[in-house]
Amino acid sequence: MGLLNSVRNLLTSGRQLKKLKADGLQIGQNVHIGPMSFLDPSCCWLISIGDNSTLAPRVTILAHDASTRHHIGFTKVGRVTIGKNVFVGAGAIILPGVTIGDNAIIGAGSVVTKDVPASVVVAGTPAVVVMQLNELLEKHKAKMKDAPRYLAADWPISDGISDEKKRQMIAELTGRNGYIE
Repeated sequence: MGLLNSVRNLLTSGRQLKKLKADGLQIGQNVHIGPMSFLDPSCCWLISIGDNSTLAPRVTILAHDASTRHHIGFTKVGRVTIGKNVFVGAGAIILPGVTIGDNAIIGAGSVVTKDVPASVVVAGTPAVVVMQLNELLEKHKAKMKDAPRYLAADWPISDGISDEKKRQMIAELTGRNGYIE
């Protein structure tokens, strides 16, 4: 378990993030990087992440691609720019040379091979635009009318939650989704 915990905390530890920043990684204010995420340490100065962005667990950002090195003697490198207020879903991979516009959402497990415009939702392998951000938000607002909603004051997920609240949430979310503040 000790080795697994070390691997989980490889990037998200303050020490590792501090080293990446010292090597040139650019990170804005209020950025969340989920556990087991990987930001290319060999070319981290080519990566920038804008304010208020979130990388969910296991996100990979690559600023280099060594697949050609053996054949042509060179490794492809490219800047990766993630705008402000971007959400990158769990397990997504962002390849070299990609720019992600402000307010974009990258679906879990997506492989981003090309630039992503601002205020869109992309998903898939390779990632493609599936809808505009405002369409996604309208869908969820409509679904919230009939779905369970959990206010942060009553549902302290990050501070620990009682067994009773856990059982209640399990019962209410059987067969459907809900929303937590």
